[in-house]
Amino acid sequence: MKFKKLMSVIAASAMCAGMFAGCASTDMAHNGSGDASSTYNIGVLQYADHPSLDNCLEGFKQGLDSEGINYELDAQSAKNDDATNTQIAQQFAAQRMDLVCGIATPSAQACYNACYDAGIPVVFNAVSDPVAANLAESETQAMDGITGVSDKLPVDAQLELIREMLPDAQKIGILYTTSEANSVSTLEDYKAKAGDYGFEIVERGITNAADLPQAVDILVSEVDCITNMTDNTVVNNLPVLIEKATAAGIPVFGSEEEQVGNGCVASAGIDYIELGRKAGVIAARVLNGEDISTIPYETMTESKITINPDAASVVGIEIPQSITDRAEVKTAPSEES
Repeated sequence: MKFKKLMSVIAASAMCAGMFAGCASTDMAHNGSGDASSTYNIGVLQYADHPSLDNCLEGFKQGLDSEGINYELDAQSAKNDDATNTQIAQQFAAQRMDLVCGIATPSAQACYNACYDAGIPVVFNAVSDPVAANLAESETQAMDGITGVSDKLPVDAQLELIREMLPDAQKIGILYTTSEANSVSTLEDYKAKAGDYGFEIVERGITNAADLPQAVDILVSEVDCITNMTDNTVVNNLPVLIEKATAAGIPVFGSEEEQVGNGCVASAGIDYIELGRKAGVIAARVLNGEDISTIPYETMTESKITINPDAASVVGIEIPQSITDRAEVKTAPSEES
């Protein structure tokens, strides 16, 4: 967080070799004396277990491998639990990891809070709005000790896709967790842009997974369709959302291809393996000696359309050929061999 800068000034006189010289194991990463033969200890904290975040982890490893980094990886999941999230982050700090990666906004925040004073660099992944989450100064200026890759959703592309598939739709429902900064930020983006496509956004906030079933029951009575964001609680409970929405004849649009493969009708989203790979490459740059505080975060700009014809058919949608011609097809899990 931004107040950490004051803490770094107070602590500077106690550090023997600059801000990030916290211990011998991290000197190479921070001071540019990396050795190609070194094996680095890397902690990865993933906030929840669902396919898009799993893909981030896979891509992160691919990125490290592509840069020839030798590493031992300790990858752990917080299971969508904030207390566990904080505990694992503090564990990584106590273990003096050479670098820590936080996948999803809550984990990135927990890792930065735990690791900053230990001099451990943090690379975030799947953070929709790093500035709003206090993980970056701006789009062009990193904060001390942290950078990464943003999964800011291509909201315009998603709204265009929904309009093309549902030409008569008026109201789009969005379910989100009120405590997730990435969800709040993306919701505001949807509300600001929806009118340009002739839509009205109907929102329902939840505080935890237990609130989701009732919120869905209310939402499906008010909207023509639902679009997902990258909200961890919602995505982690996607089967419940899809089951209830489908029973009401309401199509659910995903925010990336894995959600489509798991029952959403379509998405104009990003590739989360590629997202993770970019984070892995950034981590390699840091481990090889580049100053993390001079590396602004990156944002995925490419999007792709993914469709699930089976899921669309169940809710009475015939996907236009104009979309099919440029889309990747994902088959519903129940139909896979």
